[in-house]
Amino acid sequence: MTPLVKYTIHSMQLLQFVLICTLLTRCQDPQFMSMDVYETSAKGSKLALVRNFKSAEKSVHLFINPNIHFQRIEGFGGSFTEASANVLSQLSKPNRKKIMEAYFSQAGANYSLTRTHIASCDFSLSNYTYAKVPNDTNLKYFNIDDDRADLIPMILEAQKISADGFKIIASPWTAPPWMKDNKSFIGGKLLPEFRQVYALYFSRYLSAYKKVGIPVWALTVINEPHGNGNNWESTLFTPNEMTDFVQHYLGPSLDKEGWGSVKILGYDQNRAGLKEWVDAMYCDVNSSGYFAGTAIHWYESTTEVFAQELQYAHQKAPDKYIIETEGCIDSDMPRWKDDSWYWEKEATDWGWDWANEKEKYLHPKYAPVNRYATDIIGCLNNAVNGWIDWNMVLNRQGGPNWAKNWCIAPVIVDHVKDEVYFTPLYYVMAHFSKFIRPGAVKIGCEIDHKQVVATAVQNTDGSIVVALFNPTNQQFNVLISLNGKENKISIDANALQTIVLRYKV
Repeated sequence: MTPLVKYTIHSMQLLQFVLICTLLTRCQDPQFMSMDVYETSAKGSKLALVRNFKSAEKSVHLFINPNIHFQRIEGFGGSFTEASANVLSQLSKPNRKKIMEAYFSQAGANYSLTRTHIASCDFSLSNYTYAKVPNDTNLKYFNIDDDRADLIPMILEAQKISADGFKIIASPWTAPPWMKDNKSFIGGKLLPEFRQVYALYFSRYLSAYKKVGIPVWALTVINEPHGNGNNWESTLFTPNEMTDFVQHYLGPSLDKEGWGSVKILGYDQNRAGLKEWVDAMYCDVNSSGYFAGTAIHWYESTTEVFAQELQYAHQKAPDKYIIETEGCIDSDMPRWKDDSWYWEKEATDWGWDWANEKEKYLHPKYAPVNRYATDIIGCLNNAVNGWIDWNMVLNRQGGPNWAKNWCIAPVIVDHVKDEVYFTPLYYVMAHFSKFIRPGAVKIGCEIDHKQVVATAVQNTDGSIVVALFNPTNQQFNVLISLNGKENKISIDANALQTIVLRYKV
């Protein structure tokens, strides 16, 4: 049985799946223990526990088989940025604590997989590098002082709150300018004579962060190696150049410096380009040896998951990670305390104005909630191991951001009035991060509807978690078939549900 590539399924495929479910589970007859359903909807519920279900005119059937296994889940979360840390530092202590606990406590979203930037990015207050002295090839003057005021305290605070802990992926937006052919923070390529120095730069970063109490789980070579239109920090790599750098410089350097356990993720840009990158990264045993997996972003489209590309990458290297390291509502400013806007198809992304005519169809107006929920479910159904949002917190303008690249975060604050707004996007993220825990395994899940989408995992404690999203204006009965038993609930129109099923074998 292969992973679900499209959201729609044919009746014959569905019949085959049901027959397989019946045969595989006939030897087991687990006793039903409990079922909890949490819902966030356009009507105003926010991760609310649903006790009473209203009967609807139409039904959808959801078939779950825990005996069919796919990828292991590493987690869900957001990114530590200087922008988020700076905004938090301007809030009162109670509001800062409220936000951090909402993200990292067990009572909150309980984030388990996060990302941060190595030196400056567009969501920094200014350009900076940790290697400020030109031609310091031994990196004697390397330091992380720019991170000490806001960014490092934010991460340390999250660590204190998180009972389960979380993993960090660290990504540079650029190599130090003096290592590049254009001597600029923006654009340009790494000069061949500085490849070894750039590899050492990562080891220095890992050491410095470890000294302040922050271990890093994984690295990416560069954020967005295709560049970003020369709008903010970037360094350009081709697939072969990055593969060569990892194989001959970064991988061996991390081993030599004692950081061989830190994962290296390649690429770190939009999914549409996956094929040429994994073809280079996983060309042979030598090229793939130091890569733990591939990092991806969602900005190529507001609607497409790029299932074929994800499946291609997975089949190319089934034992490697695929992790979504960045996605956000970009090219738009936050709507303040206006929950309804996040459910309406009024948002536009960068491609609405700037995509070429052949690709305009990939960038229609969309509803932010729909984009998050559909994309995360689509990723889980296509071999993705983890999903990381971009900034955790921004101000009402969608910053601060030195590049004026305004975006939306799940939590928006008015630091002048000391007010906090948890947008519906926060609750969407919590639907996944709170209930799908690291080590969970994606399991068999099919649904007989073209628009209502679902995915299912089994946690290490045996609980089965289903994420179900109904983007339509119609309420549905939901008939859940699992281990030969059927449970009936309902889902409201324009609603996201997390269903937690606990069975005793």
